[in-house]
Amino acid sequence: MKKVLFVDDDPNILAAFQRQLRKELPIETALGPEQGLTALDSGDGYAVVVADMNMPGMNGVDFLRAARTKTPDSVRVMLTGNADQHTAIEAVNEGAVFRFLTKPCPPDKLLQVLRDALRQHELIRAEHELLDRTLRGCVNSLMEILSMADPRAFGHARQLRDLALELARNMGLTKTWDLEVAALLSPIGNVTLPSGLVARAWEQQPLSPPEAKMLGRVPAIGCELLQQIPRLEGVARTILYQGKGYDGSGTPEDEVAGSRIPLHARLLKVVCDLSLSEHRGLTRAAALEELRRHRGWYDPEVLATAIRCFGGTASTAEMGAENRAMLLPELTIGQVLAADVETAHGMLIVSAGQTITEPLLRRLQNFATLSGIRQPILVHAPT
Repeated sequence: MKKVLFVDDDPNILAAFQRQLRKELPIETALGPEQGLTALDSGDGYAVVVADMNMPGMNGVDFLRAARTKTPDSVRVMLTGNADQHTAIEAVNEGAVFRFLTKPCPPDKLLQVLRDALRQHELIRAEHELLDRTLRGCVNSLMEILSMADPRAFGHARQLRDLALELARNMGLTKTWDLEVAALLSPIGNVTLPSGLVARAWEQQPLSPPEAKMLGRVPAIGCELLQQIPRLEGVARTILYQGKGYDGSGTPEDEVAGSRIPLHARLLKVVCDLSLSEHRGLTRAAALEELRRHRGWYDPEVLATAIRCFGGTASTAEMGAENRAMLLPELTIGQVLAADVETAHGMLIVSAGQTITEPLLRRLQNFATLSGIRQPILVHAPT
């Protein structure tokens, strides 16, 4: 059951709350704002936070503003003996207060407000869960469709995702969902390019000036497509700056440089260039050394972490001994392709690095029926 946290500098008032409400709701108390913030940092998941206005060191508005940052889903209630209009306005605007109560507050009224606050908390969590599931489902479906339309680019994006998440973990980052989505959707602007141009760019063949200009617009187009989707604004900005050098070089051609570039974009820049160097045939050690020679292009901290993180590991191409050859009927959902899958005529169907899902397996079966596919198929053997 979700708990209610009372914060007040008067131990007698806190004891009174415990006596009046402990049979009705799970109540915890904190003596003063410092103990209150420590309680919020404990991760116990308080559904409702009730704070007194007049506390030494930090008033109730400042405390609830800090509480909003630490546990944004908690519903906040203000208690005060000074019911002036300015205090009420400040509490609502700064602390996003759900209810504003004056002392002394009758126990039955306080209990009703707390029950209303708990229902509000349930609504907030339900809305977040629904939105998260909807957004994740949309992103997954979009990836399935795009990977079928452009197997090479979006297969490579899955490899970028794995590298980016590994690098983020080594940097101590915990909130990485935006980074994961940005890596997966980083080539989404390719949908506006002729397929032949994408293939030639991937193989690093010479491009005409107009073609190079079109290719340079890909991050901006990806940003324009995604920034219209609620909660993907940060992802869109990461994609916009994925090719931007730490020294300000690259695209977009603006004044943004250094730490003003989104952190996730700085990570994506490192893993993208690492992956492309490996695609050109360099070993992972040689690819990292190439990145080291261009220090100005990369965030020094991100590059140093990447060298520590990947310096002792081999790329997928260097770990062929861990791969297993299988026939199409032997493939199962969840396996990871270790090599491209092509039709009998050499057309790419699915690129290496993709996890086999039900739609992808069905796609392979359809191509096998209509035009045949080259077998056996290489998958990563489980470790």
